[in-house]
Amino acid sequence: MKSLIVILIFLSSLVAAQTDSVAVDSAENSALDSVTKSNRIDEVTITQFAFKKLSTPISTDVYSQQFFRKNPTPNIFESIAMVNGVKPQLNCSVCNTGDIHINGLEGAYTMILIDGMPIVSSLSTVYGLSGIPNSLVDRIEITKGPASSVFGSEAMGGVINIITKNALQAPHFSTDAMTGNQGEINLDVAKKVIDNQNFSSLLSFNYFYFGTRMDQNQDHFTDTALQHKISIFNKWNFKRKENRPASVALRYFYEDRFGGEMHWKKQNRGSDDVYGESIYTNRLELFGIYQLPMKEKFLLQYSYNYHNQNSFYGNTPYLATQKVLFLQLNWDRPFGKHLLKSGIGYKSTFYDDNTPGTSNSAGENQPMRSPIAGIYLEDEWEINAKNTLLMGYRYDYHLVHQSVHSPRLAWKFEPDPYSTLRLSFGTGFRVMNLFTEDHAALTGSREVVIQEDLKPEKSFNTNLNYLIKIPIKDYFINVDVNGFYSYFNNKIIGDFDSEPDKIIYNNLSGHAISRGISADVSSNWNFPLQLMFGVTYMDVYSVNDAEKTQQLHAPKWSGTYNLTYPFKNQFSLDLTGQFYGPMRLPTVPNDFRPDYSPWFTLMNIQLSKKFDHGFEVYGGIRNLLNFVPKNPILRPFDPFDQEVNDVVSNPYSYTFDTTYGYAPLQGIRSFIGVRYQIR
Repeated sequence: MKSLIVILIFLSSLVAAQTDSVAVDSAENSALDSVTKSNRIDEVTITQFAFKKLSTPISTDVYSQQFFRKNPTPNIFESIAMVNGVKPQLNCSVCNTGDIHINGLEGAYTMILIDGMPIVSSLSTVYGLSGIPNSLVDRIEITKGPASSVFGSEAMGGVINIITKNALQAPHFSTDAMTGNQGEINLDVAKKVIDNQNFSSLLSFNYFYFGTRMDQNQDHFTDTALQHKISIFNKWNFKRKENRPASVALRYFYEDRFGGEMHWKKQNRGSDDVYGESIYTNRLELFGIYQLPMKEKFLLQYSYNYHNQNSFYGNTPYLATQKVLFLQLNWDRPFGKHLLKSGIGYKSTFYDDNTPGTSNSAGENQPMRSPIAGIYLEDEWEINAKNTLLMGYRYDYHLVHQSVHSPRLAWKFEPDPYSTLRLSFGTGFRVMNLFTEDHAALTGSREVVIQEDLKPEKSFNTNLNYLIKIPIKDYFINVDVNGFYSYFNNKIIGDFDSEPDKIIYNNLSGHAISRGISADVSSNWNFPLQLMFGVTYMDVYSVNDAEKTQQLHAPKWSGTYNLTYPFKNQFSLDLTGQFYGPMRLPTVPNDFRPDYSPWFTLMNIQLSKKFDHGFEVYGGIRNLLNFVPKNPILRPFDPFDQEVNDVVSNPYSYTFDTTYGYAPLQGIRSFIGVRYQIR
């Protein structure tokens, strides 16, 4: 494994992937007009406003849909692994729930937006990420570390903004069908149902089915959760005077998911006869954006989502409902060398479940109602041609924790056209919901213990970004280096180590730190070979009573690689993958399994062919090196701990536990698909 990494590092110093230059419509979250090869590095990002990447002090990377097609996957959760420093983490070896880590911070610290709105949060982060099909995505914008004041204080680790397709610019018809040797089926169909001089409407349908029970490691549990998912998406974009943006979108998502013992059946749901984790999800999302018809630029964003989860983890029920309403009015206007932005926002969250997390001291059910109102102001000041300063402040009022202050400061220094330095600072504030952020609290394999009234987490974050473009004869090498540091007070950490059958939660009396550095290398060449390579080193740990503890599932070394060779006859070969160094795992006392995972890589290869009239055929192999974690489930033969006290067969008092898994259990497998579109 180490020899592979050395080879990749060497290759990255010689050749790297082309940088895409993106032409962008001036309207709000409009689709990319085109993706073209360029020797310039004018990468573009859009959030609520449109900017070239080099013109703003906040560093944001943009990934088009074409980038993720180099390793086609059915949903956002799987495809985001192609981004350096961003890690989709599986949190359960049975039902395959997961979250997305940025710079080593758990998924709860990542703010996930859809069209700039916080639609994916709390309950929906448990299974909602795997329910967002790639067919909806026009591009994904990723900001690592402290973002602007627009996003609020909860974006402590970073922001992932999923921009959906614009009905005005989408193809009239498109379809993408994919299957594999393990029996999975993914079908995407999208069509413009209305396209006239006033508005366009895009209707999109996604169907995913995986029903093959596989047990390659012979632990009598399914290696991969069975899934049956349906997503229906309808977006309307309106044509208005002066290109004022206006859109509204509606999405419905349904999923039936199961993981557990191989002989589990529907009639075993909720019983202690056969162990199974069965989850039914129903979700409705409404979101849109509207620029007011007035001289000043006022942009209204709105969203509402309803999420219902009916699930059993063995014989432990988890029945939950969440409703989130979001409204924000943004304003921006240039004043000489200053670009002022401000806005007011309101977010209301209703959450209820059948756990102690929503009960009062008398044991009565008390749903959580969490309204929060905020106001922000930013001034982007172009001091001169080389220096730009961003000063921002956001004030939020939380019903329970009251005033929350979030200052932001960022500076951009551009000494010449070939290099840019960015430095940013910010603070963070977060209230944890145990039963929606930590899936291990739901499995029933461990008892949850809350030792005190949990206080909100607070953090100080800083990022240093350096982008350099090195011209060498007929090509350019682009190097993007990012250093990050976050310091936490009151950090809430689940203690998996003290007692093997419990998760003990309390506020850390000491502090926690996430620090590291990442680098991405890319290049433009005068011949077709393209190679992208990224590597991240991070140290994520907590200090309590002078004792340093490494964070679970946070490898010190990780990275991505992406090699593409387009042939003249419209064939293209893609080799993609991620590699990870050892990461600390949740073991139990006297555990026979290693405390740290080994070095490993998940490598994929794809061959695609484009034909005339919009046809494309592709196919390949995932997990080419056939890496599969060992012993992801402890005592799978006794999932209800009926024989846990047998001192002869279980001398160390092991209990059933599903938290050890750190990578997919699917080994090497093939896939094939076809795409077709009518512009």
